[in-house]
Amino acid sequence: MGDTGKASIRLREFYKGKNIFITGASGFLGICLLEKILRCVPHHGNIYLLLRPKKGKDIAERLEEIKKNQVFEKVLEDRSVEEVFEKVKVVAGDVAQDNLGLSAGDRKLLTDCVNIIIHCAATLDFGDTLKTTVDINLLGTRRITQLAKDCSKLNALVHVSSAYVNSWRLHAEEVIYPLPNKMDAEELISLVNKLSPEDLDKQTPDILGEHPNTYTITKHLAELEVQKMEKLFPCTIVRPSMIVGSWKEPVPGWTISKNGPQGFFMGASKGVIRRLPVASRLIYDYIPVDIVVNNMLAAGYYAGVTKPKVVTIFHATTSTRNPFRWYSVEDRINDYLHMFPLQSAIWYPHLKLLPSITWYKISAFFVHILPAILLDMVLRVTGGRPM
Repeated sequence: MGDTGKASIRLREFYKGKNIFITGASGFLGICLLEKILRCVPHHGNIYLLLRPKKGKDIAERLEEIKKNQVFEKVLEDRSVEEVFEKVKVVAGDVAQDNLGLSAGDRKLLTDCVNIIIHCAATLDFGDTLKTTVDINLLGTRRITQLAKDCSKLNALVHVSSAYVNSWRLHAEEVIYPLPNKMDAEELISLVNKLSPEDLDKQTPDILGEHPNTYTITKHLAELEVQKMEKLFPCTIVRPSMIVGSWKEPVPGWTISKNGPQGFFMGASKGVIRRLPVASRLIYDYIPVDIVVNNMLAAGYYAGVTKPKVVTIFHATTSTRNPFRWYSVEDRINDYLHMFPLQSAIWYPHLKLLPSITWYKISAFFVHILPAILLDMVLRVTGGRPM
C-alpha cells in the first residue's frame, strides 16, 4: 500500500475506524505492520496488541519498549508519542496458552469490537521441538480462529503463513495442498501429548515425512485450521518467503531481525563470517518486510470487501519476477562492508562464497576455526574468558 493512488485511498477507507487485533506485534514483522498502520491509516480504530510479560517486564512496560523503537521516528516527526499511540492498547495473553491466556474481560472486549484480526505470531526457529511448534504455530492458530469465530463484528482474518509450507513440491500454486504424509492435526497433537520428549524426538523424522523441519509442517497444518473457518467469515493467508530488511518504508534497509541472511550479514560485517557454502547460481528468495506488510493489509482489504466463501491465498515472494542469485551480489556485499565498517568489527571483513562443500570446509578451518582457537588461547593466557 503506497502513499498515493486510488488503491491506497480505497485501503485507507476500508481500514478507517476499524478495530484491529494483532498477534506477534513485538516481532520484526509485527512492529513494521504497526508502524505502517499508524503512519498510513490516520483514522484507524483501536489497535489491540497481544503481549505477554517477558524478562521481568509486564505488558505495559513492553509497550513502552515498542514505542521507543527507531522504526517510529518517521511517524513521530510531526506528532507526539501520546497522539500517535493514543489508540494502541495492550492485551495480556499468549498464543501458546489455552484461550490465548486471555482474561474473561479481555476476551469479551475483543469479541465485541474487533473488526480485523492479523495473526503474525509464530516460532521461526527451525530447530524447535515438535511440542513447541505445535503449541505455538498450530494450536496458536486454532486458538485465534476460535476467537475469530466468536467476534460479532469481524470483517476479515489475515493469517501469516510461509511460502515454504509446500517446500516438497517443485511448483506450488496459491492453494492449500493436503499434507504429503496424510497426518492431520489431531493425530499430531495426540502424539505430542502422548509421547515423552525423548520418544517424540526419535519419531520426529518419520512424522515430518517430506517436510524439512518442524516449522513448515506446523505452519502447513495451521493453514488447514484457517481453511476450516472459510464458510464462517472471510479469511485470507499471506505466504512470505524469507523476510529481510525494508525496501522503502519506513526507511530503506530497516530491520531488527537476526533471522535468515540478516544474521549472516551481521557476522560478515564484524569480520567473523568470511566464508559461506553457497550454490551461487541458485535462486534465494528474499522479500522486504515492507512489501509483506503491504500485502497483508491488501489481503485483509480484499477479504473484507469481497467476502469470499473460500480462503484466499497470496504469495509474497520474489523468485519468479526478481530472482536473487548470490553470484551477482558477492562483490557488492564486500563493497558495502568496506564502505560502512562497524566499530565493533574484530577482523577486516571480506566475504567469499564457495560452491564446493569440500573447499568450504578447508577454507573455513583456516579463516573460522583456527583463528577462534588461537583467540581462545590468547584469552586464557591473559586471564580473559574464552569465547
